[in-house]
Amino acid sequence: MSKKFYITTPIYYVNARPHIGHAYTTIACDTIARRHRLLGDDTFFLTGTDEHGQKIERAAQAAGKTPQEFADEVSNAFRASWDRLGLSYDDFIRTTSDRHKQGVQALWRRIRDNGYIYKGTYTGQYCVFDELYVDAVGPGAPCPDCGRPTETVHEENYYFKLSAFQDKLIQLYTEQPNFIRPETRRNEVLSFVRSGLRDLSISRSTFSWGIPVPDDPKHVTYVWLDALANYITALGFGSNDTSKFEKYWPADVHMIGKEIVRFHCVYWPAFLMAAGLSLPKGITAHGWLLFEENKMSKSRGNIVRAETIVDVLGIDALRYFLLREIVFGQDGSFSFDALVQRYNADLANGLGNLASRTLTMITRYFKGEVPYPSHTARTPADEAIVDAAGKAITEYGALFDQYQFSRALETAWGLVAAVDKYIVENEPWSLGEKQDEESRRRLATVLYTSAEALRIVTALAHPVMPDATAKIWAQLGLGDIRKFDLSQLQWGQLHLGTKLGEVQAVFPRADKSAIERMQKMEEQSGGTGVSPVQPSEAQPVAGAKPAAAIPEGKISIDDFAKVELRVAQVKTAERVKGADKLLRIEVDLGTEVRQLVAGIAEAYAPESLIGRKVVIVANLAPRKLRGLESNGMIVAASPEGGKPVLASFLEDVPVGTRLK
Repeated sequence: MSKKFYITTPIYYVNARPHIGHAYTTIACDTIARRHRLLGDDTFFLTGTDEHGQKIERAAQAAGKTPQEFADEVSNAFRASWDRLGLSYDDFIRTTSDRHKQGVQALWRRIRDNGYIYKGTYTGQYCVFDELYVDAVGPGAPCPDCGRPTETVHEENYYFKLSAFQDKLIQLYTEQPNFIRPETRRNEVLSFVRSGLRDLSISRSTFSWGIPVPDDPKHVTYVWLDALANYITALGFGSNDTSKFEKYWPADVHMIGKEIVRFHCVYWPAFLMAAGLSLPKGITAHGWLLFEENKMSKSRGNIVRAETIVDVLGIDALRYFLLREIVFGQDGSFSFDALVQRYNADLANGLGNLASRTLTMITRYFKGEVPYPSHTARTPADEAIVDAAGKAITEYGALFDQYQFSRALETAWGLVAAVDKYIVENEPWSLGEKQDEESRRRLATVLYTSAEALRIVTALAHPVMPDATAKIWAQLGLGDIRKFDLSQLQWGQLHLGTKLGEVQAVFPRADKSAIERMQKMEEQSGGTGVSPVQPSEAQPVAGAKPAAAIPEGKISIDDFAKVELRVAQVKTAERVKGADKLLRIEVDLGTEVRQLVAGIAEAYAPESLIGRKVVIVANLAPRKLRGLESNGMIVAASPEGGKPVLASFLEDVPVGTRLK
């Protein structure tokens, strides 16, 4: 019997069109949902849009539209974007839909009938941007959360007895430490609740764009009570058909951004407790996706659309980058440069190259049929790949279940690197030129081992990169990967004699023009091409301290950020004629190959550098040495009176990675 698994994204506020930050959360949820389906779980994946509130009413008025017209337009843009990205959501909930309104009113009545709602008046500051009542004093006082000016509100409200749930919430966080993840967010919430909870205003009576309060239509429901209820209204709560609600609730995970932790981890469980409903099993908060180290926002003009990346590199490149590059739960940085470098290093030169070379050799030497591995021709090197594959299966699953996507993918790509090394050391192309039976058996063993490892990596990576892995799976002659039971994955399931499909490149290498094309597309769309907000226009964050003076002899973090240190791999090296200390070196940066001239000839023989990963200053102005242009500088330690020692790494680091 399959297990049920219910996962939700936050529903996205329709004050802005979708960008890569929204896509990040939704792609993470989509990846988790796909993995659970592949494991055989009865999975339900929900996303949608949050469309009520004073901010939407005002935005619509400014655009010369009704609130419903404005909400329809932006909500449709979200849905179209998710469909363009191939996201596998099972339902898309809108808070302006009749089914949602019905469910919200049913939730209100349950909370009210249980004695947790009362009428009163509110006078104080309200942040329209955050749709939040705040502790601030005086007209225009800055919001403590976002720093924007607040508005003074005086109106009749209904209140929720949030204070009655302080001890129950602390007990929840204490007894279920994984209810909020990561731990840093749990600690923030615990601190907030322990500082004391006050009753929460849950209605507004000075505007009308919202869900009417039951039996008192001059009030509309507070936008966060309205929005949070989507997780149950989408399942039919409050309707005549509650079969989905009974089947899938409680949610296994609410995936959210860190800026809405309080609403989901304090208000939502308190609302559910008051209504006598089960709580979600867990809430996971991820960090922000930054563009060139800054949070994406319309005011900064640095919003990046996911569609731009899809048009140039494909959706799988974006999915892989977001989950491999960023440690989930922490803030992560996005740039077109880093995207292309990761794409070339891990996908074009990694998985794509492994698939192409392995399947091409099977086609050439065994007429496109999976060969029989000879037990008499097996070596410790073969066994090492089998062991590495088994370890990858175990570790990948454990890490993925903890939402440690980056480490899980690192484990899988460790197997890719091991097989690449295995192929180089065993030289199947040389074995293929020989006609003796022993060489033939060895060739079959090497290619079967490589193909079976490729199959395992493909199965593990499918939830992350559904399109590319489906193509590789079909090239392996295995049909529809969606029908594979991931829970049964183990070594030796690639049947002998399986006829391969047509072998085609899955990840063609991207050159520097890919970056330029994406940048140009964003400029034309009004994304990254918009000028950043000027300091005079920026809203200060409440309580921010002025920058400290930089001591003499020190540099600021901004100064350091100007130096672009990147990992490069030496492709060629030779002595410079007439110069005892100089070597001419060509290095691969992931997006391009550069020539450097380095004064390390007395310390390193040219042939010893081939294939070595080094650190270079990538944004140094070119200069000429002995008539040769040097585009960058190699980084080395220079002991007093000794020979230079190149900076290097203990772990394997992808070519092009930036040091920071």
